[in-house]
Amino acid sequence: MNENDISYLIRKSIFTVYNELGPGLLEKIYEKALAYELILNELQVKTQVPIPVMYKKVDMEVGLVADIVVENKVIIEIKSVEELSKVHHKQILTYLKLTKMKLGILVNFNTDQIDKDIYRKINGYIE
Repeated sequence: MNENDISYLIRKSIFTVYNELGPGLLEKIYEKALAYELILNELQVKTQVPIPVMYKKVDMEVGLVADIVVENKVIIEIKSVEELSKVHHKQILTYLKLTKMKLGILVNFNTDQIDKDIYRKINGYIE
């Protein structure tokens, strides 16, 4: 299954979770519900995945964590905030760079229109 196929199932699962729970809950609740929904769609899912940060070949041993990683190919970063800021978009791009994954999904569940708060991010740093 490629990233586009996975992305389609992720988006479908986000809509399912949003329609069931609605906006305004804690990120952790959406993370658990979305992970469960993705598993129901027979995807391999990991939550709270550590992201190593290497600087000049030295592990910085900092606590970066991806909310959800699907099929070891796509990172999902979940927010439940009034409004996404530029740093949220940069965060997922940096996670992609550090993990060398191609695709990330940034979603803000605290919205009245979930379709306008799902963003696909492509890694421009793949070597």
